[in-house]
Amino acid sequence: MQKLLVFQSLWAMERRHTDGFERTLDDNIAMISKAGFDGISAHYTNRRDVVRLNEAIRGTGLKIEGICFPRCVEDLCLPLELASEFPVSHINLQPDIRPRHIDACLPLLDGWMRLAEDAGIPVFIETHRDRMTADLFFTLDLLDRRPELPLLADLSHFLVSREFAFPVDEENHALIRRILQNAHAFHGRVASSEQVQIEISFPHHRPWVDLFLDWWEYGFRNWRSRAADDAVLVFTCELGPKPYAITGRDGNDSTDRWAEARALRRMVHELWAATA
Repeated sequence: MQKLLVFQSLWAMERRHTDGFERTLDDNIAMISKAGFDGISAHYTNRRDVVRLNEAIRGTGLKIEGICFPRCVEDLCLPLELASEFPVSHINLQPDIRPRHIDACLPLLDGWMRLAEDAGIPVFIETHRDRMTADLFFTLDLLDRRPELPLLADLSHFLVSREFAFPVDEENHALIRRILQNAHAFHGRVASSEQVQIEISFPHHRPWVDLFLDWWEYGFRNWRSRAADDAVLVFTCELGPKPYAITGRDGNDSTDRWAEARALRRMVHELWAATA
């Protein structure tokens, strides 16, 4: 049976409050585990940090999405080495390079996919601003040249960077659906056309929440149609701290992001059940 796992981003657990208090890693892991999340998303770029992370989750059953930011093919070697020693559900690769031409990207993508295949570890390319995949049209051109490229879809970046008019027209829906046809995992936040992360608990933001739920539903259904019967899909709640989170005059979050992350988890589970 196909299964959905919902992870929580460790970066999104940062408070960055004006009181200066930050929870410990162990406290955050305990909160995430108690809330019923299936795993965490964390950097896999430093051995000491990865060792400490795996010590912190021991006995919790939490799985890991490892994130890395390579600028060349060889930069993926360490994250894959760490992932082979400390297993992950997949590697989320943010290509930290911004070529202006598609042909300059292909050797990098091919090299990363070759390393991933040799290691036997899934590696997905995240759609993200200020990365190779910053622009929607450029990313679609990449898919024209590499139709099987496995993506990790964070749609918030495309909505903001293209500043779609609302309601979103069919032409733009079709472009997003093309991205979703290559999505192997998801990062979840809700954006508007002007802001990368809005408060999902505010009633006047409900149209944007519904937009993302519609896109994710299409993505779930498409993934189900092409994935194996026993495949696992990972959706990571990633409601980031400021400056992603909107803050008030006091410099603090305008909502409780942890409460919103748990609400997002419930929404996603309901959406998954509806696509069964």
